[in-house]
Amino acid sequence: MLTIQQDAPDFTLNDANGEPHKLSDYKGQWLIIYFYPKDNTPGCTTEACTLRDDNAEFEKLNAKIVGISTDSSKSHLKFITKQALPFTLLADTTGEVSKAYDALFKLGPLKVSKRHSFIIDPMGKIAKIYRSVSPGLHSQELLVDLQQLQKNA
Repeated sequence: MLTIQQDAPDFTLNDANGEPHKLSDYKGQWLIIYFYPKDNTPGCTTEACTLRDDNAEFEKLNAKIVGISTDSSKSHLKFITKQALPFTLLADTTGEVSKAYDALFKLGPLKVSKRHSFIIDPMGKIAKIYRSVSPGLHSQELLVDLQQLQKNA
């Protein structure tokens, strides 16, 4: 199990355009990684849209948002376009990154990411872990916690 102040598990995943992203690409800034089950489903759309609506507030706090699910880059591109999402979605099609973050649910051949989130500090360490997420309230919860973490840093 992952713990606070542990190095965040490294990853390299492709975005909606097939471009690779690594954890180290975000070094020096705060990073919100949110895992979610499926593009264009009600809960996942609610969560993505509240994060979209609060994105300017995250940017003021020098924080980037990255969503990760087991959906393909092509699925992510449709989701980003349909919902006008201003942040990156990464395709964890093998489920390996979700597994590394203890956020993978497997049922036979079916693999989906659980709705878990992490705040990663500018040094790449886990600052906060969320294992129980309410899609409509999570964005505000992240903002409040991020402000508190930055105040205490």
